Amino acid sequence: MPNGKHKYPQYALRIPPIMLDKLKYIAGHNGRSGNKEIELLIAAHIAAYEQEHGEIILTPEDYKFIRKQTSK
Repeated sequence: MPNGKHKYPQYALRIPPIMLDKLKYIAGHNGRSGNKEIELLIAAHIAAYEQEHGEIILTPEDYKFIRKQTSK
């Protein structure tokens, strides 16, 4: 279970400052936080991928591989 007030895991993202500033600018125009803007962009990317390649269904083996890769 994640620590703190958030129920979702946190992910540190490295992004050039100018890109982050532009993202926040766009998010502000859309009435969203920068975090919510990133979340919606990721959701749109996943949806486009699944539209082209089919739904991603993760198996227990997939989760083991993902956790191993992200714990390095």
